[in-house]
Amino acid sequence: MKINKISPLEHEFTEVLKMLALIPKMLYFYGKLPKMCDFSYPCNAYADCQKSLIFGSDFRPARPKCVAIVGSRKNTSYGEEVTYRAAYEAAKAGAIVISGLAYGIDSIAHLAALDAGGITIAVLGTPIDKIYPSTHLNLAREIIDRGGAIISEYGPEDIASGGKQMKARFLERNRIIAGLADVVLVAEAATKSGSLNTAMHALDTGKDLMAVPADITRENSKGCNKLIAQGAIPYTEPDDLLNLLFPSRLYHKTKNDRTAMLKLISRFAETEVECQILQAVIDGNRDGDDIIREAKITASDFARAVSVLEIKGVVKSLGANQWILTVN
Repeated sequence: MKINKISPLEHEFTEVLKMLALIPKMLYFYGKLPKMCDFSYPCNAYADCQKSLIFGSDFRPARPKCVAIVGSRKNTSYGEEVTYRAAYEAAKAGAIVISGLAYGIDSIAHLAALDAGGITIAVLGTPIDKIYPSTHLNLAREIIDRGGAIISEYGPEDIASGGKQMKARFLERNRIIAGLADVVLVAEAATKSGSLNTAMHALDTGKDLMAVPADITRENSKGCNKLIAQGAIPYTEPDDLLNLLFPSRLYHKTKNDRTAMLKLISRFAETEVECQILQAVIDGNRDGDDIIREAKITASDFARAVSVLEIKGVVKSLGANQWILTVN
């Protein structure tokens, strides 16, 4: 297989890594990196670009939506079930699933994305020509054959380590997994799991962080439960993830979406302020401060109206003044 080599800033998909404190000097990869938005590409990941076409805004190519799914190498059946469904539904919706090719949660996420007919990317902590674990070589080949990529910041082993055997650098690799993603989902993790390192990189780069709640008596659940206690968004079903990735997914599926939006507002908005808030959220705004600015309302008016909308079951708080729609 051909080894490709680029600077992260040379490609529109990887230039997002410029926000990392330690930017990779070079990226090596097998396969192909995802392209930017193209209306000929039949993928829900580009719903927000299609929204701009519907509403007549200036079209700007968008980066495909990406979710990193990470977790324990020694997963439970619960972790496997949750991971598979999350990755499958995300890939089916058009998101790219990113993980680390490791045993356990990582490989489950990759396989689920492939089963859904989606694209998945594996980021290695080893030289690009040293697939690890070696038992996942066939999985790596399938990822490449199905349109995905295997990435490493380390070139062929003789280059990366001066001809000597190189020690794997999984913790360093984790920043790239988080950096490439829009959302990081920790599916199952103990308190000392490397997945928590990926979670910290997600927070450092301003990415949405989700964690799967589970049995408080299990060691494999303690890391996720701790993340939730510290403010991570709880993952309870695929819609939790999909609504983060595609804020407008429920309202921009057909050419009649504008009519559907107006019907939604007329059904639930009883005041002008409520109408403005719903319009702002439908347009893809989640942050309360952004909604206030777009709606041109005061903070007190927003607080009152959004509380009423939440009671009506129209919007849902994700914590930290983040809001999403909850109705069709």
